[in-house]
Amino acid sequence: MVTIVGLEKYEVIATHGAYDFEKLEAQPFVFSIWAELENDDINDILEHTLNYADLQNAVQSVVVNSPPVNLMETLCSRICNEISRNFLVKEIKIRVEKPNAPLPREGGLAIVEHIWTRD
Repeated sequence: MVTIVGLEKYEVIATHGAYDFEKLEAQPFVFSIWAELENDDINDILEHTLNYADLQNAVQSVVVNSPPVNLMETLCSRICNEISRNFLVKEIKIRVEKPNAPLPREGGLAIVEHIWTRD
């Protein structure tokens, strides 16, 4: 059996992007995170699993409370670094959506997905 703890569609407002104006004007970023646990010996004990609050806290720490970065890929990598400190986590999948990304034409949703696995 596999246990996955997740947080979907968590929206934060931040100033990240490759263009200077994106670092000045805050915009929404939407995160969905799924973390697979190393084992299923949870035994109804919170300390034997990953608290979804830890997923929100990782996003807040990296995306809201840190200096701007150019790439969503960087945000994903840094969030994985935060979450992977919990040794109960075996794999992390993150999807970040940037609804207001500057695109040359109307339509589409800019996304980055990142998968991290403990070696």
